[in-house]
Amino acid sequence: MLAIQISSPGVVDVTERDFPAMQPDHVLIKVEYVGFCGSDLNTYLGRNLMAISPVIPGHEIGGVVKETGSDVPAGLFEAGMAVTVNPYTSCGKCSSCRKGRPNACEFNETLGVQRNGAMCEYIAVPWTKVIPASGISSRDCALIEPLSVGFHAVDRGAVTDIDTVMVIGCGMIGLGAVVRAAMRGAIVIAADLDDEKLELARSLGATYVVNTSRGDVHERLMEYTGGMGPDVVVEAVGSPVTYVMAVEEVAFSGRVVCIGYSQKDVTFHTGLFVKKEMDIRGSRNAMPSDFEAVIRYLRRGGCPVERLITRIITPAQAGDALQEWSLHPGKVFRILAKF
Repeated sequence: MLAIQISSPGVVDVTERDFPAMQPDHVLIKVEYVGFCGSDLNTYLGRNLMAISPVIPGHEIGGVVKETGSDVPAGLFEAGMAVTVNPYTSCGKCSSCRKGRPNACEFNETLGVQRNGAMCEYIAVPWTKVIPASGISSRDCALIEPLSVGFHAVDRGAVTDIDTVMVIGCGMIGLGAVVRAAMRGAIVIAADLDDEKLELARSLGATYVVNTSRGDVHERLMEYTGGMGPDVVVEAVGSPVTYVMAVEEVAFSGRVVCIGYSQKDVTFHTGLFVKKEMDIRGSRNAMPSDFEAVIRYLRRGGCPVERLITRIITPAQAGDALQEWSLHPGKVFRILAKF
């Protein structure tokens, strides 16, 4: 079967792989669409220190059930059912797993990063990792995982309808945070460098938008929050500048939720940590409940999914697509590979 492989930094190949071996507790999935995410781009650029090499990327999956193993509980899956996949592993023994937070497993291996992923024609995965998504097209199923990461960040921030939430970075994951915070009744301030992304954030529920490249960001935030600052700041960029912005702009006794990975060290004036008595919380991957929340959101309709998909490519176009994305990183939401 065909597979897309990042063979080394800057090198993408279309290879032939063996058909996946089925285990009794596995589900065979015909992969139809897989999204390229920021971690895949970093792998292509040689910046993803967690990724194996070479690697088949892909953990944002939309496909249909082809076959189920003999030990898969009856009635859960039907041939042709649209599904996505929870792409993370959990050991069940580490501190996070024992606390009921397997998304932050110390020994997690994500598809397409620490192990080969789903950019191939078929995958076989344990049935416990297969998430039914009937009523959603297999194309749109490939959007569920990245949106769920943003949903999870809002959950980590304990956002309610009395909060004002600032989301820094309106890429795919940041937009997921915008949607979830708005669904919870919060006032949402979306911040980004790109006006097109900000306009999309507004259509997804942001009350205010701030282009951080223009004007006085602090002054705008004070205007929108009555001089208090946002109760919750979600950092979805991974830049030293935006990390510092999050700490400086969050309200006293506020919460900062960190999704982005900074490639460089970040320097803080730690007095703000104490003076504000702020909570700084990491947010990693997503929980099954976050996947379910995204699926319900997409089933209701109204999400402008066409605007979230920048481009659909064939496997042969993957190398060129990643190269173009690396040259214009701010202009891409999701590139989907179609099999």
